[in-house]
Amino acid sequence: MAYKGYVNPQLVISVEDLKSNLNDESFCIVDTRPTHEYISGHIPGALHLDLFGLSLINTRKEMFDTFMWMIAYLFQQRGLDHTKTIIWYENISGTKASRGLWFCECLGHSKTRVLDGGYKAWVAADGPVSTEGVVPPNVSEFPIEAKHETHMDADVIHASLNQENFISLDTRTDDEHYGRVARAERAGAIPSSIHIEWINNLDETGAFKPADKLREMYAAAGITPEKQVMCY
Repeated sequence: MAYKGYVNPQLVISVEDLKSNLNDESFCIVDTRPTHEYISGHIPGALHLDLFGLSLINTRKEMFDTFMWMIAYLFQQRGLDHTKTIIWYENISGTKASRGLWFCECLGHSKTRVLDGGYKAWVAADGPVSTEGVVPPNVSEFPIEAKHETHMDADVIHASLNQENFISLDTRTDDEHYGRVARAERAGAIPSSIHIEWINNLDETGAFKPADKLREMYAAAGITPEKQVMCY
């Protein structure tokens, strides 16, 4: 049976699987946590790349393509090898690691996975830990085979709002969704958007919930496979 019943289990890797294959030279492991946490201890051989501060306000195609070229250049400079499977992790199955995976997919690099449960799960499973920094290796230019279908800009979203099978899914906090906190130019949410904060995808340990639990949660909110879902 597929890992946790997922339709696409290749998008995640379990701690047990990574422990058993830690010396696999086809893996490129990336720690996305803050620098001080990486220095305090990380998975042996992991490169460091904190993606939290990388974002873009204008997501129209020309600006977005320029932004993604910058991301590809950053990946090369930090030693991410496009010939390998790139495995992302943070403390839990969180937004930084997921952002790294999405960048890879958008650039056209499909060999990418998130460590389920992150570094906390790794330590809990007695995985080896290193405090030695890893010098980024010299790697070739990270290719861009843009998958524009993984991204939707504001104009397209606006034009789609009245379509019956279109759903905008707000994954931010309650305070952001209901406008009590503004981390954008204006407070509030996209009209008619469904709100499920990203943390609800995780169990009490910070690992992803199994597929049946996730499917039940999303179906209860009206999010079903035949619909087009835009997450923000």
